[in-house]
Amino acid sequence: MTDHGPQPVERQLPTEEARDLIALVRDLVQREIEPHAAEEEAAGHFPRELFRLLSASGLLALPYAEEFGGGAQPYEVYLQALEELAAARLTVGLGVSVHTLACHALAGYGTKEQQAEHLPAMLGGGLLGAYCLSEPSAGSDAASLRTRATRDGDTWTIEGTKAWITHGGIADFYTVLARTGGEGAHGITAFLVPGDAPGLTAAPPERKMGMKGSPTAQLHFDGVRVPDARRLGEEGQGFSIALSALDSGRLGISACAIGVAQAALDEALAFLAERRQFGRPLVDFQGLRFMLADMATQIEAGRALYLTAARLRDAGLPFSKQAAMAKLFCTDAAMRVTTDAVQLLGGYGYTADFPAERYMREAKVLQIVEGTNQIQRLVVARHLAGPESR
Repeated sequence: MTDHGPQPVERQLPTEEARDLIALVRDLVQREIEPHAAEEEAAGHFPRELFRLLSASGLLALPYAEEFGGGAQPYEVYLQALEELAAARLTVGLGVSVHTLACHALAGYGTKEQQAEHLPAMLGGGLLGAYCLSEPSAGSDAASLRTRATRDGDTWTIEGTKAWITHGGIADFYTVLARTGGEGAHGITAFLVPGDAPGLTAAPPERKMGMKGSPTAQLHFDGVRVPDARRLGEEGQGFSIALSALDSGRLGISACAIGVAQAALDEALAFLAERRQFGRPLVDFQGLRFMLADMATQIEAGRALYLTAARLRDAGLPFSKQAAMAKLFCTDAAMRVTTDAVQLLGGYGYTADFPAERYMREAKVLQIVEGTNQIQRLVVARHLAGPESR
């Protein structure tokens, strides 16, 4: 590593409160995340206590209403806080994004009674959530999911398997999409399932190329009984709830991607400023400067794109197309930038002594999660072609 620390990103923030929030996040990053990130990722350690600290600090509740303990921050601000966390450690940034996604169905579609009963603990009570949509045979085609919830009076019994669940096996609650009716999108309903529900078990975590500190696992529902009071929204409304959550979740992934890309650029720039070849610093060579310029431009363009989508969301305007564009562009940019960072570090970039190789491995998963980038292109094209093509 070098003695040249990264320069903080200059952000356009709407309020003094937002500026104070970003300062709080940066302080927490420097004290609690950065010093341990490389070691804990290499060891596959999930920082559960850190997430309790984030909860106590209000950072797991930023975009939700104050009425139930939320931070009442616009997405424009929440996403920039998320970017700062992801730049320090993607396991943390992505974890916050997934938790926010898991709270979406209750906050947006739950009854006032459900929200009053569950949201305060979910937002600020130290709990950690997960989102259960994908299955072993239902990834991009989520409407074909097979996990079934069968009603018996005021109780539902859930049977099936969910796959690729971030925080699977360690979450305190799961937002679960299950089939309650016929085939297709209209037969799906959302449920809030406690993490300790009898009959709910997790498989061993997947062995991944990156994000080793973040557990990803299959979940098995073997006769899991859930009261109807934990059904979120109407019967058959689950798929539209899921799509609504994913639109916002894709913005979270976009911000995380730009955070990882920014960290990679900072690492490459610091390395080139210190390392000398042919009697001068590498950063003085024009060919390498051009690579840095391209990396920085991709990052700024991605940040502008996700913030545009966020501001549309904050204004109550449609933003699904822009969310898909942002997820597509930002994660592709992160892959390019991190790959270039490894190249700029040369042989050092290919070693685990420097974080560039970790950033490259982590960037890859962001092109896959919450809708592959091929799916994002499909979403954007459908918006361009008009509603009759959807």
